[in-house]
Amino acid sequence: MHGNSSTAPPRGRTRRGRGRGVVRRITVRLAGERGAATAEYAVATMAAVGFAGLLVIILRGDEVRGILTDLVRNALTVG
Repeated sequence: MHGNSSTAPPRGRTRRGRGRGVVRRITVRLAGERGAATAEYAVATMAAVGFAGLLVIILRGDEVRGILTDLVRNALTVG
C-alpha cells in the first residue's frame, strides 16, 4: 500500500534519519557563523586604535596644545 504513495518515506530513510539530516544542515549553516563576533570585536578594536592614533597626532600640535591649555587655565581660575 505504501509502495507508490507520496507520503511514504523514501527507501532507506526513516523519520529518525530525516531528523538527523535537518540537524546536520542546521549545524553546517551555523558553523559558517563561528568566529563572527570575534571578527567584529577585532574590527571595532582596530577602528578605536586608529581613532586614538589620530587624536594623538592632532593633540600634539602646538595650536591645539595652546587652545587646550587656555581652556584649562580659564576653567581653573576663580573669579
